[in-house]
Amino acid sequence: MPEELLREVLIRIEASDTTWPSRKNVVACAGVCKSWRRITQELVKTPEVSASLTFPISVKQPGPRESLLKCFIKRNRSAQTYYLYLSLTNALTEDGKFLLAARKYRRTTCTDYIISLYADDMSKGSSTYIGKLRSNFLGTKFTVYDGQPPHSGAKIMRNRSTRLVGLKQVSPRVPAGSYPVAHISYEVNVLGSRGPRRMQCSMDSIPASAIEPGGVTPTQTEIRLSNPDVFPSFSFFRSKSHSVENSLSEPLADKKDGALVLKNKAPRWHEQLQCWCLNFHGRVTVASVKNFQLVASPEDGPAGQQHEKIILQFGKVGKDLFTMDYRYPISAFQAFAICLSSFDTKIACE
Repeated sequence: MPEELLREVLIRIEASDTTWPSRKNVVACAGVCKSWRRITQELVKTPEVSASLTFPISVKQPGPRESLLKCFIKRNRSAQTYYLYLSLTNALTEDGKFLLAARKYRRTTCTDYIISLYADDMSKGSSTYIGKLRSNFLGTKFTVYDGQPPHSGAKIMRNRSTRLVGLKQVSPRVPAGSYPVAHISYEVNVLGSRGPRRMQCSMDSIPASAIEPGGVTPTQTEIRLSNPDVFPSFSFFRSKSHSVENSLSEPLADKKDGALVLKNKAPRWHEQLQCWCLNFHGRVTVASVKNFQLVASPEDGPAGQQHEKIILQFGKVGKDLFTMDYRYPISAFQAFAICLSSFDTKIACE
């Protein structure tokens, strides 16, 4: 196919068609040759702009600014595994495109959730490992670790668990390891009062200004695997923009403002139903203590319109089926990790 014709086809796909089959064909085009790959990289936009997940790196990039990206999570209780899918329709069905998988590992003092790009290999030494979630003994505090640096100033967390993951250094500029990107805490219910869990998420890799008009957040442009032979095409999938490159040019710690803090939206008590209620706009059908909606916290400042937008919502629709909808400035990987923390047992919070 001539390059001019390929360019015209990709422009039409980006402008109108957002269904997955066509986007799968876009991925195939990127793997044909260098010239096709270059054209694809130029035309395919990040999820922030296109509201579409095209390449594997899309799960590490912020979601759309103007709408929630609809996903769902399937739980396998016996295997202690969780699978994240992109919803292909607005219906609450199990039909979707696989994105990420996680497996729960119990330890003496904590619990680990290993997150992988490949559903059939979620071991700690998997070459498709991209991050993990770790809880404390009580299940009230969690830390989300990324397998690669989220921004230029990220500091690696080197400990015994990092060595167990088995990642190798694949680039002298980007060391493989565990980079803390978020901290999640659940309020301890000392008095045993009724009501939903109270949670707060400190997004260490996202500046608080990201939710402001024109705000930017560090955006990864490539997934680096310890074994490129497993998915050799992953290194092709990059999406760049001037704002993204600028956000990666300096470490988050050097920015004027602090990290973005998310808190769960306060529900209201429904007298007739005798339960706590939140408006999930039809995306949640079963009452559960796990259900939540996260919004940006004003952090002692005046709450503006940007603090009313739901950044992440998670809720139950079946015995082992849950919806997960997220938006800018968090990614599918970060949203999935936060939702995994809700599955963990929290005796001290209920």
